[in-house]
Amino acid sequence: MRVLITRPRDDAEKLAAALREQAIESLIAPLMTIRALGDVAPDLVGVQALLFTSANGVRAFALLSTMRDLPVFAVGDATAEAARAAGFARVESASGAVDDLASLVRTRLEPARGALLHAAGADVAGDLAAALAGSGFAVRRVVLYRAAKARRLPAAAARALAEGALDAVLFFSPRSAATFVSLARKAGVEPALARLDALCLSEAVARVVREAAWRSVAVAARPDQPALLQLVSHAAAARRG
Repeated sequence: MRVLITRPRDDAEKLAAALREQAIESLIAPLMTIRALGDVAPDLVGVQALLFTSANGVRAFALLSTMRDLPVFAVGDATAEAARAAGFARVESASGAVDDLASLVRTRLEPARGALLHAAGADVAGDLAAALAGSGFAVRRVVLYRAAKARRLPAAAARALAEGALDAVLFFSPRSAATFVSLARKAGVEPALARLDALCLSEAVARVVREAAWRSVAVAARPDQPALLQLVSHAAAARRG
């Protein structure tokens, strides 16, 4: 089985390595380029913990600040792994989506002990600050990076689609899914999607993907990379018959 990975390159390369362990080939064709914003470390005065909803947020924060003493609460395991790799010692993962992260924060922290800093991108899924405001938490959202969309489908991806050299496409966000569908139409390869499986991190992603016709659309049991890898494994087994 050969799959197309549309994630930004840093995350895509790690995912490709995990897929190789399952004997699954991949083609990396990033549809988003991560661009850091600003050159000043975030103000951490009065902050009791850091909130990360993506590994890109972790990496952007780590470039600007040497602070590693604050506890970290991450939306998922991949983001938590990025935080540990960046040098944070106290890291907890919600192993889910934004609502799961909010629930974890409510059980671990108290509003009176200080604000929470959310290191985020310019475009975010869900409203973490609103989810926590009802429990009395003050969340400072600091935009540290922007994900710039590709203007055209990478040539290698367009060629592989046209030649029928792929079995599935992996999608991690509604924004990247919408970008892919739009660029596939622009490149004239949308009909090729009818032969492919769309493997999605969440139902929100799948809703966007279904704007095109696919062989099948499947959603991971949980919104995290291990669950998506399991979905890929099941799809590979089904392809083998």
